Amino acid sequence: MLLPQEVIRKKREGHELSSEEIAYFVKGITSGDMSDSQIAALAMAVFFQGMSNAETVSLTQSMTKSGDTIDWSELRDSGPVLDKHSTGGVGDKLSLMLAPIIAACGGYVPMISGRGLGHTGGTLDKLDAIPGYQTSIDIDRLKSITKTAGCAIVGQTGDLAPADKRFYAIRDITATVEAIPLITASILSKKLSAGLDRLVMDIKVGSGAFSNTLTMAEELAETIVSVANGAGLPTRALITDMDQVLGSSAGNALEVKEAWSYLSGEKKEVRTDTITMSLCAELLILGGLAKTHDDAQHKIMAVLSNGKALEQFQKMITGLGGPTDFCEKPDSYLKSAKYCEDIYLDRSGYLSAMDTREIGMAVVALGGGRSKPGQEIDHAVGFDRIVPLGTPVDSGIPVARIHANSSDQLERAKTQYLNGLTVADKAPDQASPILKLIEN
Repeated sequence: MLLPQEVIRKKREGHELSSEEIAYFVKGITSGDMSDSQIAALAMAVFFQGMSNAETVSLTQSMTKSGDTIDWSELRDSGPVLDKHSTGGVGDKLSLMLAPIIAACGGYVPMISGRGLGHTGGTLDKLDAIPGYQTSIDIDRLKSITKTAGCAIVGQTGDLAPADKRFYAIRDITATVEAIPLITASILSKKLSAGLDRLVMDIKVGSGAFSNTLTMAEELAETIVSVANGAGLPTRALITDMDQVLGSSAGNALEVKEAWSYLSGEKKEVRTDTITMSLCAELLILGGLAKTHDDAQHKIMAVLSNGKALEQFQKMITGLGGPTDFCEKPDSYLKSAKYCEDIYLDRSGYLSAMDTREIGMAVVALGGGRSKPGQEIDHAVGFDRIVPLGTPVDSGIPVARIHANSSDQLERAKTQYLNGLTVADKAPDQASPILKLIEN
């Protein structure tokens, strides 16, 4: 007979848990038979002792089986079911561009996304800036919208990997979020329950990322790719730079506008374009929609230039309750802040470094993120016209523009933003934001 305390003790002592022990524990998490303290104890044991690849695969599969799994068999003759997941960062609005691009290229993208955590923005919070857009829907509607619009970016339903939802909530308040096996199982259980054919991971590394060293990012990427493939989901991972804000904006409505600008061809920030094109290309190749990177890039550029990607974005917005003419006049629907002001440095030189986490926290200070669970956020606030590293600056050149609904918040966030910048006498070396590709 299995006992929770014996499973915890075994992992605490550094021994490998069997698939039966893991399945037993996950079943208890889902049913409520495991107490919060027992779940927290196992999480802490894993945090210190780790898990083997086999254990992590078992945990992922058990958490996947804790709820429903979506069946996309009716779509498979039309195209592959694909997805991208990011470990999060500041200004990361790539999902808003990637999903409609992949849909325009013939894939189906049912993307289960999350809300902001700490200094990182959440895709669902960005989409909440679009009036009427519904991020909370049931599985039947997710399938319907994905089939008709080609993509649907929504939140996790209670029926998909419910064990993960409870496990994560307990990890979040017991300082065990950073355990790589638990991160891996949390991400992949949701992706496997979504019934995907292929997955590409965007593992961020740098001052604005969960992984602040390349070694840590590589370990996470290699674990996720290995476990995903072991669980039957072909997966690749790109390790990408998060040592500066991604794109030219940080803040929910502002990032939606930047995503629209990219899809409409109005504006493309170089680093955002590089990472978006790379992630989309990997997905198209994995999904059999392109043979080579050149072929993939040609297809991506085609749907951007002929308007099909923007059309898919509008179809998704309309299908999920948003305005039917959002892409014709986004400024009519996205809220604007009361105060809008350029930010200047008091010294000259080259922008050489950025404390990206500090800038993310400045968005939170404006009200654009949460300092406690369930907090209402202000979708209008944040920063745009953010200049990238390497830009020559002086007291007459704005480094960003701040949007705020309170003069006090504006001044605090402006100071916080400027404190996150470093200026040097010479420009820093400019490297590609794509640091590494992790395959099988």
